[in-house]
Amino acid sequence: MKWTQEQIPDQSGKTALVTGSNSGIGLETARWLALRGATVILGCRNEAKANAALAEIRRTAPQAKLEFLQLDLSDLDSVRAAAGRARAAHPVLDLLVNNAGVMGQPTVQRTKQGFEMQFGTNHLGHFALTGLLLDALKAAPAPRVVAVSSIAHRATRGLDLEDAAFERTPYRHFEAYARSKLATLQFALELNRRARAAGLRLRAAAAHPGYSATNITNATTGGNALKEFFVGIGNSMLGMTPLKGALPTLHAATGPGIQGGEFIGPDGLFTLWGWPGVETPTATARDERAAADLWKKSEEWTGVRFL
Repeated sequence: MKWTQEQIPDQSGKTALVTGSNSGIGLETARWLALRGATVILGCRNEAKANAALAEIRRTAPQAKLEFLQLDLSDLDSVRAAAGRARAAHPVLDLLVNNAGVMGQPTVQRTKQGFEMQFGTNHLGHFALTGLLLDALKAAPAPRVVAVSSIAHRATRGLDLEDAAFERTPYRHFEAYARSKLATLQFALELNRRARAAGLRLRAAAAHPGYSATNITNATTGGNALKEFFVGIGNSMLGMTPLKGALPTLHAATGPGIQGGEFIGPDGLFTLWGWPGVETPTATARDERAAADLWKKSEEWTGVRFL
């Protein structure tokens, strides 16, 4: 059975925060949550792009309840400030979608606090944000956290927590991206385990968009015109639309059958295309000891401790 946006349950009375919601998967996630009645907070770094996204959503959902939250996940100071503003405005948060991400940094770049950019943004920023918003999530009747990972998580053998910033080992940008998305997935599964162990109502799940034609794929070209040409051809011929790519995230966020701990992705060939379905993460992603080690180090690196 094909699960589509038309099956999203009524979200009236709920509040959702979607990071990186000014384009691509995040924009479609925010749009359809708003269309179904949720108050949606767009957590974005760039205010001008966020305002353009707000206007775009209102064209299709004139009554949408939307807000902008200044949030730079590559800066833990910004994450703390944004979480504080979000908690003050919304003491009850029903849904957190950790969607924002960076990909394809051709040379090693650092976050404000000195972490490798992809790991620092995709994982550590979201880890800190989730912990800082936990009280607001706990106040909701049936809170969910959804982490947007990637099929790229399969492309790495595992994390190197002793050199996560590539200070001693050679930097390879796709390896760094794969590790960041493995960390994203491990965190979601560990969050769900810890929430259950603590007796919380919170459920955490993960999703990935398969091969979708979004802005993030352009980042893999490094500004190379020839690469940009072939990526553009691939996106137009093979990539799913951003809406279809967002369906696994929307299913994880709103599907009534989600119990926590699921990994939702396209159900077609190599999980690159198709309709939302539950898939089995890699053994590395399911390694509970590795996830516990990542959690401990993430607490040390971010200074945010929870559960």
